[in-house]
Amino acid sequence: MNKHITPAAAADLIPDGAVVSVSSSSGLGCPDLMLKAIGERFEATGHPRDITTLHPIAAGDMSGIKGVDHIARKGLLKRILGGSYPSGPSTAEPPLIWQMITGNEIPAYNIPSGILFDMHREAAAKRPGVLTKVGLDTFVDPQRHGCAMNAAAAGEPVVKRVEFEGEEWLFFPSIIPQVAVIRATTADEHGNLTYEHEGAYLGGLDQALAARNNGGIIIAQVKRIAKEGSLKPHDVRVPGMLVDYIVVDPDQKQTTQTVYDPAISGEIFRPLETFSVPEFNIQKVIARRVAQELQANSCVNLGFGISANVPRILMEEGLHGAVTWVIEQGAVGGVPLLDFAFGCASNADAYMPSPYQFTYFQGGGFDASLLSFLEIDKHGSVNVSKLSFRPHVTAGAGGFVDITARARKIVFSGMFNAGAKLAIDAGKLVIEKEGKLKKLVNEVEHVTFSGKRAIEQGQDITYVTERCVMKLTQAGMMLTEIAPGIDLQTDILDQSEFQLAVSPDLKTMDAALFAEGRIGLDLPAKAPRVLEGRFHG
Repeated sequence: MNKHITPAAAADLIPDGAVVSVSSSSGLGCPDLMLKAIGERFEATGHPRDITTLHPIAAGDMSGIKGVDHIARKGLLKRILGGSYPSGPSTAEPPLIWQMITGNEIPAYNIPSGILFDMHREAAAKRPGVLTKVGLDTFVDPQRHGCAMNAAAAGEPVVKRVEFEGEEWLFFPSIIPQVAVIRATTADEHGNLTYEHEGAYLGGLDQALAARNNGGIIIAQVKRIAKEGSLKPHDVRVPGMLVDYIVVDPDQKQTTQTVYDPAISGEIFRPLETFSVPEFNIQKVIARRVAQELQANSCVNLGFGISANVPRILMEEGLHGAVTWVIEQGAVGGVPLLDFAFGCASNADAYMPSPYQFTYFQGGGFDASLLSFLEIDKHGSVNVSKLSFRPHVTAGAGGFVDITARARKIVFSGMFNAGAKLAIDAGKLVIEKEGKLKKLVNEVEHVTFSGKRAIEQGQDITYVTERCVMKLTQAGMMLTEIAPGIDLQTDILDQSEFQLAVSPDLKTMDAALFAEGRIGLDLPAKAPRVLEGRFHG
C-alpha cells in the first residue's frame, strides 16, 4: 500500500485535543514541513484545537527552521512538554513559543530529555510511568519547580515525589500520544524508514511505538520515497508496520543551516586536517585546562559551550582518539561538531538511538562529562536552564539533568563572571575591566545540577574558569588553582557573592595554558575496569 499523502492531508488527520509527539533536535531531524502544515490548517480552519505536544529535544531553532513556532498559536496549542526549546541571542526577538510561555498563555514544562524518552517507552509498554532518581533536588523535583516553566504549569503538575522500598523517588506518569510525527531520509512505499542522510536517529522508533501501541497514528516526513522492498533490512530503523502516512519534503535540511553534508551522516570520513582548532583566546585557555582533567581510553560526554572545543584541543595536541566522545543525540566517537552543527559528529564510530544513549547516561556508564554553567552557588549547584531576564537565551535543560544525575566526574566550564574585558599578556591573565554580572551567587535561580546530591553520591565535581579552578568538597566550594597574574582577593574572592574556601595547597594554573602553541598535554591512562561485587566499577 502506498502511504504517501500531502502535508495538508496529514495535518487533517490530527484531531482536536490530541497529544502529538514530535521527533527533533533543534534543526537536526526536524519535521518542519509537517509542523508548518499543522499551523496552516489551524490558520485556515481553526483546527486542530487544544493539542498537547511532546518534544524530547527542541523542535526548530532561531536560525531558519521554525519548528514548534509553526504551531505556537493560541487555541491550537493547549500544553507543551519539552526537554528543550528553541534558543538564540538576547538581541533577537523571542520565538513565538517563548512568548506564549512567558505570557503564561499555556502550561509549559521542561522535562529532562531522557525522562521524556522513558515516558514514551513506558506508554508503549502500557506501564504506569517512570520511577527515577534523575532530577532529585533540581528544578525537576516537585519540592522545587516540578518541571514547571510558568505559573500555568505549576498548577498542573506532571511529576510527584513518592516513596518506594523505603527511598524517595520521582514519578512521572506516562503520557499517551495519539499522533507521532517523526522524520527520516527515505521511506519505501510500505513505510520502512532509513536514516542515511541524518546526523542522528534520535527517538523516532520509541515515539512511534508509543503511538502505535495505544491506537494512535504515525506520520513520517522524509526526503524521498523508494520502491517497496528496495531498502536493506539492516538499514531500516523504523519498520513500515509502525508508519501510517508518509509526507515528502525534498528540501528538508539535514540540520540547522546545513542542507546536506555527507560527513555529518557518516557517509564519508573527513581528513583530520580539515577540522579547525580553536584560535588562541580566553576560551581556549579554559578548554585546555578542562582537557587536563581527562584520562586516556575514557568515554566522555560533551555539552554545548566552551567544553565543545575540548576535542579540538586533543586533536591539536596529537591525541585524537585518546578519548571516545558521546553526545546526547546519539553519536559515539569521532569529532563532535560546533556551532549550528552541534549535536552532530563527523567520523563517528556509531550512532546510538538517543533514548538508549540517555539510558547509558542516566545509569552513569560513562567516565566523565564536560559541561557549561551560567551560575554556580555556595552549595556547588549549577544553573544552565533559566535566566528570567532573558529566557530564550537558554534552551532549558535538555539532557543536562539526565547526564549529571549519576556521572562519576563532571567538569563545568565558563567565564568567572559576565562582561569582563580580559587579555593575555606575557603568559599572564590581565583583567582590563571587571564584569558587572557575578556568576558565583549565593543561590542559583534554577537548580539544574544539585551540589548537595553530588556530595551525597560522592561525585567528583570541578569548575574551570579563566581565572581559577574550584572543587566541590564536603566543606563547600574550594579554590584549588589560580591563574598567573590574578590577585586572589580582588579578582576572585571579592567577585563571589559567597565565601570561597581556599585550599592550603593553592596552585598556579599551568603557565603553558596562557601561551600560544601546544601545551604538551599528556593524558594519564584510565584504570582498568574490575568486577566489584555484583557490579562493574
